[in-house]
Amino acid sequence: MKHKIRIVMAKPGLDGHDRGIKILARAFRDAGMEVIYLGLRQTPEMIVSAALQEDADVVALSILSGAHMTIFPEVIKRMHAAGLEDVLLTGGGIIPKKDMATLQKQGVGRLFGPGTPMAEIVEYITGWVAQHRNGEDQQKK
Repeated sequence: MKHKIRIVMAKPGLDGHDRGIKILARAFRDAGMEVIYLGLRQTPEMIVSAALQEDADVVALSILSGAHMTIFPEVIKRMHAAGLEDVLLTGGGIIPKKDMATLQKQGVGRLFGPGTPMAEIVEYITGWVAQHRNGEDQQKK
């Protein structure tokens, strides 16, 4: 049986703009993923706790507030501390390319800006999970 990707999505911090993440959640569902949308004003602790409880393959954050250089490093640090080494942290928002590169060096996956085609994001996530997580399904049998 093929692994159904479980993706935890959240809007961390005080950013109240959630239209984009809701559109992405629908696209991920349409692509066959199981979406757990945590909603607005999530803390890094809440996000990592949900990823653990939901046995997530992916954590996706939407940040438009400019707090990406604080939030992504805090989430990845907490993910590592919780043993979530095999869970992809990805996301998007208004993030300068140089900041994207810095965050990727810290262990964050690919980040996406406004206007990125949905298919490109879905392909990235499904490809990452196929490469990093699907082998676990075979080991559990």
